[in-house]
Amino acid sequence: MLGILLITFPFFALVLCGYLAARRGLLPQAAIPGLNTFVLYFALPCMLYRFGANTPLAQLLDGGVVAVYLLCALIMVALTIAVTRNKRIGWNDASFGALVAAFPNTGFMGVPLLVALLGSQAAGPAIVTIVVDLLVTSSLCIALSRLDSADAHGAEVAAKNALRGVALNPMPWAIVLGAVSSGLQLALPAPVMQTVALLADAASPVALFTIGAVLARSQMNSVETIALKDYVPVALIKLLLHPLLVGGVGLLAIYAGLSLEPFALTVIVLVAALPSASNVSVLAEKFGADNGRIARIILLSTVLAFFSFSAAVALLT
Repeated sequence: MLGILLITFPFFALVLCGYLAARRGLLPQAAIPGLNTFVLYFALPCMLYRFGANTPLAQLLDGGVVAVYLLCALIMVALTIAVTRNKRIGWNDASFGALVAAFPNTGFMGVPLLVALLGSQAAGPAIVTIVVDLLVTSSLCIALSRLDSADAHGAEVAAKNALRGVALNPMPWAIVLGAVSSGLQLALPAPVMQTVALLADAASPVALFTIGAVLARSQMNSVETIALKDYVPVALIKLLLHPLLVGGVGLLAIYAGLSLEPFALTVIVLVAALPSASNVSVLAEKFGADNGRIARIILLSTVLAFFSFSAAVALLT
């Protein structure tokens, strides 16, 4: 367990550094969008491209991983909405609560952390889960969030906007380009690859620092008092139920004869054990959901994940 904590501690410590820097004013709030832009449009795509290009194509097209992870994501969305939606929490807030319960922080935190723990072969299954969450889980929850709208076409419009957002997101394209490079055995010219490598190496530390800063900004800008019952259960669903669900469904799938490697199952269970994706807070704000509640879920899941994720790694490896 100590060996695991020695690996996981620096990742969570960088999140804490970003949080403290923003809380104490060392990092101005106006600078946080710039950090987000650097990570989302430059560093993270280069990291995902490099992992994709160095991962066998068969791992990036693993149907067993897609089937198990996608089914569990849909169950998580349906279950979280059913548990949390009430007179105070409508479709909009319930849907983004479901998204934050089903969408792990795989891109900013998960891929580099899992590679550090399990080796480079963990990148393939983890990247597959990113594609599922970006293409399906996010689009579904955004569409469901519009069901409160009086406009009968609200969900349809939201779904189109979500798909447009996916098309403009550089992460899926970086994964696709990496997969093409892997499948065709293509290599970038040496100077270009060195540039990509420099940006890729910067992705993990800057992304983790940015997560902390984003969480601090959301907390500082939230003026409403949020009841514990409105966010603690969702954080626990994310950290406890999600990995248990993925593990259980994965074992049943293997027993039923689905082509799913035990190692790949271990990776996606650990993906599910990650804290909630920090970018959901940005989406919630954009679509008018209770961003204070979403930010608290993300913050609590990130704090608790230092212990729960490390325990999951100890149990599975």
